[in-house]
Amino acid sequence: MRIEDPQVVSALPDLGAELRRGVALSELTSLAIGGTTDLVRIRERKFLPVLVDMLDATGVPHRLLGGGSNLLVPDGELPWVVLQLAELEPGVRIEGNSAIVDAAADLGRTVTTCARENLGGMEGLIGVPGSVGGALRMNAGAYGTQIGSFVREVEVYRAESRHIETLRGEEVRFDYRHTSFAPGDIMLSVRIELPSKPYEEIRQGIRISNEKRRASQPLNQKSAGCIFKNPPGASAGRMIDELGLKGHRIEDAMVSDRHANFFINTGRATCAQMRQLIEYVRERVRNSYGFELEEEVIYWKA
Repeated sequence: MRIEDPQVVSALPDLGAELRRGVALSELTSLAIGGTTDLVRIRERKFLPVLVDMLDATGVPHRLLGGGSNLLVPDGELPWVVLQLAELEPGVRIEGNSAIVDAAADLGRTVTTCARENLGGMEGLIGVPGSVGGALRMNAGAYGTQIGSFVREVEVYRAESRHIETLRGEEVRFDYRHTSFAPGDIMLSVRIELPSKPYEEIRQGIRISNEKRRASQPLNQKSAGCIFKNPPGASAGRMIDELGLKGHRIEDAMVSDRHANFFINTGRATCAQMRQLIEYVRERVRNSYGFELEEEVIYWKA
């Protein structure tokens, strides 16, 4: 998708936005899969409602790209322009026991920045890839920690009202890998509140979490993290493993031999190949265990 209207193109700099032509999303996603489209990088958050209104008025469909770490994107020329927030500096600002965090900030760096200020609690999230905004949208969690537990305020562009609003933490429903944000909502910043902890204690928790990840996850391979959510009372990875599907592959799309709920791109896997692998594994689990696995990875269906 290209932005063709010259008035839109010429207006973008005044709205604090930069147009990048023909960007390959395979270079911006952790699975290294995805087609090409125009990308608009947004620095001035206050102009976001004007920008979205302008794109809608000129018939330009659009989607928001965060850190690209939990995303499966179709191949070929994409039918939408992609919007992406540029990370602002400083990405994290500490005020007492609170951290005000830009949505484009890296989640891992946010954890370590807070740790240096003796603010802990999020150690389990240290290895979760992607942006803070993406973590908010899906209520990212690991090792018994979920980011939603610490949220006190969220600044968000609301798709329904087309305004930027500040929501209190209790106004947002945080469930397992799901929140009450609408699909078109765009997270801009968040205020999280963390307990005071000695830095060395936080660092020890970070070290333990990192060791667990290194022992069980394909950290240096192209993946999108867990493909499926765990059904109530069950483990998706354990069921896939028990079916002997570690290492099962469709062309370059493969079930990791380290963690059965991680699917990896071993070379030049296409979106179609990854979708085939996902559906094959889902069917095997359904037939053997009776669970209908729900995807944790976000699929941008064209």
